[in-house]
Amino acid sequence: MAAQFGRRLRKSAATTAVAALAVAALSASQGPGATADDQSGRPAAAGADTASDVTADKGGATGNSPYYTDLPPLNSPSPSPTIGTPTSKGPTEAGIPATVLDAYKKAASELQSAKPGCNLPWQLLAAIGKVESGQARGGNVTADGTTISPILGPQLDGNGFALIKDTDNGAYDGNSTYDQAVGPMQFIPSTWEWAGRDGNDDGKKDPNNVYDAALAAGHYLCRFGWDLSTQADLNSAILSYNHSQDYLNTVLSWLEYYRKGSHEIPDGTGSLPGNRSDDNVSASPTPSPSPPASVKPSPRPQKPETGTPSPKPPVTTPPSTTPPTTPATPTDTVDHLEDAGTAKLTAQAGDAFTEKVSTRAETKAGAAVAKVRIRFTIVGDTDATFTGGESVATVVTNSTGVAVAPALRAGEKTGDFTVRVTVVGRSVTGLDYKATVAERAADALTRTSDTAMTCVPGGEFADQVEVKATYNGEVADKVAATATLIKSVLDPTENDKGPYFKDADGKTVRTLTGLETDANGLLKLPKLYADDTAGTYMLRITTAGGAAINVQLTVEAAQTSSPSPSASPSA
Repeated sequence: MAAQFGRRLRKSAATTAVAALAVAALSASQGPGATADDQSGRPAAAGADTASDVTADKGGATGNSPYYTDLPPLNSPSPSPTIGTPTSKGPTEAGIPATVLDAYKKAASELQSAKPGCNLPWQLLAAIGKVESGQARGGNVTADGTTISPILGPQLDGNGFALIKDTDNGAYDGNSTYDQAVGPMQFIPSTWEWAGRDGNDDGKKDPNNVYDAALAAGHYLCRFGWDLSTQADLNSAILSYNHSQDYLNTVLSWLEYYRKGSHEIPDGTGSLPGNRSDDNVSASPTPSPSPPASVKPSPRPQKPETGTPSPKPPVTTPPSTTPPTTPATPTDTVDHLEDAGTAKLTAQAGDAFTEKVSTRAETKAGAAVAKVRIRFTIVGDTDATFTGGESVATVVTNSTGVAVAPALRAGEKTGDFTVRVTVVGRSVTGLDYKATVAERAADALTRTSDTAMTCVPGGEFADQVEVKATYNGEVADKVAATATLIKSVLDPTENDKGPYFKDADGKTVRTLTGLETDANGLLKLPKLYADDTAGTYMLRITTAGGAAINVQLTVEAAQTSSPSPSASPSA
């Protein structure tokens, strides 16, 4: 978010008190129970160690940059109003600019296909977009979703913020000294470098484009196999975006608000928040040290307004002498995992596996356990991935206790690897599934022309041999092939006379290796030449997978036609 977000609105003391009560109420009702362990070793809340040199991968997506702290109104937006002029603050705040809203929904839809186990709601992207940039400054974007003017956070120079020195030479933020968060979802350059996505299919990954930024945010929130339908994973994902408990509470508040109702408004008409988390950050070059993480600072006493009754202390209930019991969850009842009919996992390099890993969670008695999170992890020296390019996927078991992993896709690296299956939150013996990636292969070769291959002694063949490779009737691309001029169909050894190829130095070559079919399964051989020996010869082409074809080559002297005899005169 830019340092120049426009003139900020200053609230009265009464409004501040109401907002504080709203934060407390929403926080208590949602009970995030967040922890600092988000599997990424990220720093504590923004500003907790402003003088330290925080690296990009430890500062979340935003580098813990400032964010808008405005809370949603207390009145619910339900039912959602129709498109038109809102009549109250509730519907006004519930309105999301059309292009921005479309970007959130498109990104969530794509994640539903790419990472179905993540269960990312578009309302979460809207909540983060609200606190990061006020929905791209109220939808101030072009038709393709690019912000009309850059949205930049303050430079992260350690002066009231984290210290993140320049990582992109100013390519994204225009700052070659320090990094700044960029765009409607406020990615710092070093995070965008690996997390960036092309959400509007224009061939670019632009952090200033709301489609690109929303899709990148979705993938960022869905990494580590998190399931955002569970509160613990949802909290971890949000905290990984900006590691602050206040940030978590604010995003959760907007998430709940948008879930109750929202509507589309024209671009450029959205309302801008008025308060940011850095409103009270000192401009002193030496920031005050923060208290240790284990010590919470005492809240600043609020002076009550005149005429405002003092809040009554909450009614407390004496603790029960019997400790409460925690009901068992479905995960607690899982005793073991069983294979659920997974077939042999094999695929050629670059192809999708036709079979999927299927696992069943069971109790000790063998009964199915539904609603259990199962984690599938690709292990081994391989570039194979699940759909969406991830090596980890989390899926919830269905009513029969079965979880089916997303489809596997082979990379270019051949060999075996393992898909390891475990229960999230439960220490039970996992299952390992062996998968194999074989080299690309063809099972048939055909010539693309039926022209006879002929040549005179010492000449060159007019046509070049071209063949098409297929596998199970489909195009076989990038298949390794070899071409050899053999002695005969019964003797496949290399011939030492007759037709030949030439290498780069013009020397005679009768075996070509390292050949490969193109994207259409086609292989066109170099030009063939003939020595002075006439006769019939054979060219054999073979591919990985056992496909082969023989092409006959004929070397003979050109036939000269004798002149036609003169016609006899008539009698």
